[in-house]
Parts: sequence; structure tokens; C-alpha cells
Amino acid sequence: MLDPNAHDRFVLRQRVKLVINQYEFSIPGPDGTESEPFCFVEQARFKFKEDIRFFADSSKSQELMRILARQRFDPRARYDVTDDVGGKIGEIQKEFGASLLRSTFTLYDGAGTRVALVRERSVPVALGRRAVQLIPYVDSVADWLPIPYDFEFLDGEEVLGVLRRRRGKLRDVYDLDLSADTGHRIDRRLALATAVGMDALQAR
Repeated sequence: MLDPNAHDRFVLRQRVKLVINQYEFSIPGPDGTESEPFCFVEQARFKFKEDIRFFADSSKSQELMRILARQRFDPRARYDVTDDVGGKIGEIQKEFGASLLRSTFTLYDGAGTRVALVRERSVPVALGRRAVQLIPYVDSVADWLPIPYDFEFLDGEEVLGVLRRRRGKLRDVYDLDLSADTGHRIDRRLALATAVGMDALQAR
């Protein structure tokens, strides 16, 4: 089984499903060629609290980790990220006030120590994207427009990683690059959970 903490770069692909969010992670090679998927992700349906599970493959026979919301329908929700035996990997906290301008989350490690802030890179782009989503008829295709949806993983002013959505795709594809985090301050499993959360937890 692939160890995410042995890698810095990942590709997240949303599967084409109408009623449920599903994703796959792979590792990009030096030439951009992707490996076979090493992780299958599915958002549980009909749950009062968000429940997203990560598996070794689409058979769902081996669970790797999960994201579970602590509260129901809470704009300031905190999400626990746990491993296959329930051990704490970390936490994802949505910063409601800051997210009014641009989506912002704080990451905590398994001990509850803050390790990074994750936020959209550009305030003008974030506000423009929100404005487009309010336009009748245009909102339904807004995600296909070439509007950036990019995030930075920050420790103070230091950029530890970036998450970029590829433009013009029918389904979302993201490139996650944590190569700047040479000290591995961010557990790669927490980073993978955050990448999924940027899409699934924002109803994208």
C-alpha cells in the first residue's frame, strides 16, 4: 500500500457520478504521467453529518481514513480526520468569517496543534467566482469556466504547498504540490483530506 507521507505531489480526480461525490488519487511522474490510483474516496449519502471515507481501491474492502464532521449543518464546522482504526490524524476547521471573502480553513495535527492555514490564493478571483455563481443560468456551468480555484497551504507567510484546479474539465481535477514543505510539517494524509474537502465540503 502506498504511503502518502513518502510523496509530495498528487493528482485528485473527481469521478463522473450524478448523485454522489467520488474521487481518486494518483501520483504524477516526472513527465506528468499518472500512476494507477492508490486511493478511492466516497462521500457518504444521506448523512446528517458529513462523512467522507478513503479506501485502498473502489472495492471499498480496505478503509484507509475518513473525514467526519463534529456538527450538523454548521458553517463553522470542524472535521476530524482519522485513520483506519480511529486514530486522530488531524482536524480541519472552516474559518467562517474569513471565508466570506475567500474560502479559508485551519489545519491541526493529531495533537490539536495548528500546522497550517489553507485559503484561496486571490481575493479578487474568489469574489469574482462567487459573483458568477449568482448569475441565473450561468451558475450551472460556472465550474466549467476558466476561473481559477486555487489554494495555498501557509505557515505564516511561508507557502508550504499549493492546490490547483485544472481549467475547463467536465469533472474537477486538482494538482496538489507540497514539495515546498521539506520538513513535512503537514501530514500528507491530512493534506489529501483537505484537498477532497475543498471540493466535496463546498458542494462543488
